[in-house]
Amino acid sequence: MLKEEVVVSSRMSPLARRKSTIGVIVAVGVAIAAAVGCGSSSGSPASKEKGHETIGFLYVGPHNDYGYNQAAYAGSLAVKRAFPAAKILEAENVPETAEAERVMEKMIRDGATILFPTSFGHLGPAMNVARRHPDVRFLHMGGLKTAANLGTYFGTIYDTQYAVGQAAGMATKSNKLGYVVAFPIAQTLLNVNAFERGAQSVNPRAKTYVVFTGSWCDPGKQAEASNALIDQKIDVLEQHQDCTKTVIQTAERRGIFTTGYHVDASSLAPHGWLTGSEWDWGPLMVQMVKIVEDGRFRGSPYSGIYRAGVPSGVIKLAPFGAAATPAIRKQVTATYDKLKAGWIPFKGPIRDQSGKVRVAVGVTPNRHQLESTDYFVQGVVGKIPGGG
Repeated sequence: MLKEEVVVSSRMSPLARRKSTIGVIVAVGVAIAAAVGCGSSSGSPASKEKGHETIGFLYVGPHNDYGYNQAAYAGSLAVKRAFPAAKILEAENVPETAEAERVMEKMIRDGATILFPTSFGHLGPAMNVARRHPDVRFLHMGGLKTAANLGTYFGTIYDTQYAVGQAAGMATKSNKLGYVVAFPIAQTLLNVNAFERGAQSVNPRAKTYVVFTGSWCDPGKQAEASNALIDQKIDVLEQHQDCTKTVIQTAERRGIFTTGYHVDASSLAPHGWLTGSEWDWGPLMVQMVKIVEDGRFRGSPYSGIYRAGVPSGVIKLAPFGAAATPAIRKQVTATYDKLKAGWIPFKGPIRDQSGKVRVAVGVTPNRHQLESTDYFVQGVVGKIPGGG
């Protein structure tokens, strides 16, 4: 059974990106049955036989974006395999607006009793629909709020970004790494910091140059940002975007190394791919459906927000590509093994760009402290929009 920490996720929509301060951490140390759901323990809806539910999935983008939505879609496939008698409803390109409410309402009219809204911006609409349908269970990816019948979950993928940074730090010849970032929220800043700290751990001269796109998925802005970084002589490119295809293909076309985020996208870069961080939502989603079926959906007074770490298997290191040398594979694999054993790669001292100590010598910050990150570490080149 999965045993992790319970925290509030910091992955936000554009409208909420400046409200990225994390809330209370609640240690669970119990099975996911007590951690994933939110609300009273009133049990699952009685109108459906176990295994025969109608389950709905909403994606903010296309299911084959080589990124965030593709990872969520892969989770839905695992649910399909685990519950072959269930009816699965899916909707792509659902905007983070009232349109999401309309889609969820339609799914409920079609019989859905379990819904997976998978984008942060689907949280508000899901909260509204949840109030109108107390017998439907909502399992939201990465949200900040819960309700009697709405739970939320996410993962500490910044841990593997440290290992990915090591691959980049060993591969670079220019000592210049690039990072294409959507918004300056705690989650993205933490991923950049983890990447740079990993790179510095194997190559103290490595620096990470950051460009913000102001969008989770805008191919034009992604291409512009990628080319701008490559023109500055960076030779390894990473990103925190929802859809990743454009950045990876731009790096491959221009003959530099690339690392990945969300899913294994090595097929897009047969020459330059090193490795990456990827989600494996399937087993967790299957467990969550079983919890609803068994009437063990618990929440508000107990916990409500589930956070999966590397030991859970939800977060993995993507396969190595042809560009990863034996030395890179050995180093990164050793780090990944430590992460799987529960190691947190953020022991102090950690200084920000100005030299200020943010984590004292010998201190390992907890998840709340990490996911309240509002600064770049030393070695990162670039300013955080709006200060910080």
